[in-house]
Amino acid sequence: MNTSAAVSIDGRSLTLDSLRAVATGGATVSLAADARARMAASRGVVESIVASGAAVYGVTTGFGKMSDIRIPADKLAELQVNLVRSHVVGVGPLLPKREVRAMMALRANVLAAGFSGARPLVADLLIGMLNADLWPPVPEQGSVGASGDLAPLAHLALALIGEGDLFRGDTRMPAAQALAEAGVTPVALQSKEGLALINGTQAHAGIAALAVGDAMILWEAAQLAGAATLDALLGTDAAFDARIHDARGQVGQTESAAKLLAILAGSGIRASHRDRTSDPRVQDAYALRCMPQVHGPALDAIRFAQGLLAREINAATDNPMVFSDGTLLSGGNFHGQAGAMAADVLAIALTNLATISERRIDRLVNPDLNEGLPPFLAHEPGLHSGYMMAQVTAAAITSECKILAHPASVDTIPTDGGKEDVVPMAMGAATKLRRVVQNVTNVLAIELMCAVQAIEYRRPLRSSARIEEAVSRARRVVAPLQGDRVLSSDIHALANAISAGTFLA
Repeated sequence: MNTSAAVSIDGRSLTLDSLRAVATGGATVSLAADARARMAASRGVVESIVASGAAVYGVTTGFGKMSDIRIPADKLAELQVNLVRSHVVGVGPLLPKREVRAMMALRANVLAAGFSGARPLVADLLIGMLNADLWPPVPEQGSVGASGDLAPLAHLALALIGEGDLFRGDTRMPAAQALAEAGVTPVALQSKEGLALINGTQAHAGIAALAVGDAMILWEAAQLAGAATLDALLGTDAAFDARIHDARGQVGQTESAAKLLAILAGSGIRASHRDRTSDPRVQDAYALRCMPQVHGPALDAIRFAQGLLAREINAATDNPMVFSDGTLLSGGNFHGQAGAMAADVLAIALTNLATISERRIDRLVNPDLNEGLPPFLAHEPGLHSGYMMAQVTAAAITSECKILAHPASVDTIPTDGGKEDVVPMAMGAATKLRRVVQNVTNVLAIELMCAVQAIEYRRPLRSSARIEEAVSRARRVVAPLQGDRVLSSDIHALANAISAGTFLA
């Protein structure tokens, strides 16, 4: 694990960047002292209520439709274990490691807020597992995000009690064995602690929180790839003049235009045709001219989701909630509509980046549109097909994005005997967003691959410093296309480079 970075969990101040560091960078985690004190006080409230014999949902009663059934005091611990086991119903592909680690960190964070009534040792166990590189297999299907992500979180909770399996690094083994080898002790659940582990939005929120970070990287990549394409196609930057965008007043649009101008500044290619009188074009196609009007709203949408998710990762999402004045209140903070809508908005924003990028790719390779470049950017057109099929791939996955952009959060199917009668389908929104992120990454990789090849066909002219830097970085990943070869590995390599932030300024 990475010991050079450390993240303190306190239930209040976790940032999206810190969460990403834990999930993907292996940052070490600790529990803040003030959070430990809040948890201890919260636990004292639960124990006092249990001692009083009061009827409190999920503490001394059954769950959901069976909440009117009182549970004897000597069965309260068994109730919590049964709750965990009965909710382990997930199916489908396993969540990637980084998403499970995000979910674990968020679950520790929500416990640390002090509204859950769990003992500090439960958060300590989650943190100990993160630091020991232990993570449970969690299927991605089975949650509607209503009483939180019950099934995914139950798969996590099962490992905490030493049942089921755990991965240690990439090796899967029985949870009890993995915990013992790591020197970590499983928890014996007490009253409310099973409920505190599975009631919340941390599975879908973790996925979406990672995706919003990916989305910002993709937005920057779209700006760079789009600018490179425009320059390669002998387009004009006049449409990015600040006066145009100030007149509209849209924040993202104005920022996009300014950054496009900055990326293109000093291009020798642009200078070569700035005063050309033989060019019959009055203005560029929308895919070039209207980049700020498309990229800009996407940036606004990403920032909207960013703000919503930054709040959600520090949200108290339990039910009932335990307050310091000794009160337990039942509510609905576990409902995942907020995260579901954030994920849906991100999917729509990113899909728009894909649709305009695919149209730019077509203009780069289509001999009817590509301003004198070789057909399909082929070395010997006819003998070689060049990037003909790369555009087909871009079209295929862009079309898939359009399907995936249909919002999940507008759907609802009642569950739990009608008790949960309005559900947000948040987990579905989050997992399809992940697919959109990967698709858009691949589309932008194809555009960048084609744009770099096209820029090189304009030699000896050179583009701007920023674009030439991107050309150099791309060429360290993939070679120029001299003749037909397998392109799948090139696309994959460039996509990985984009995801890693290789082309960020």
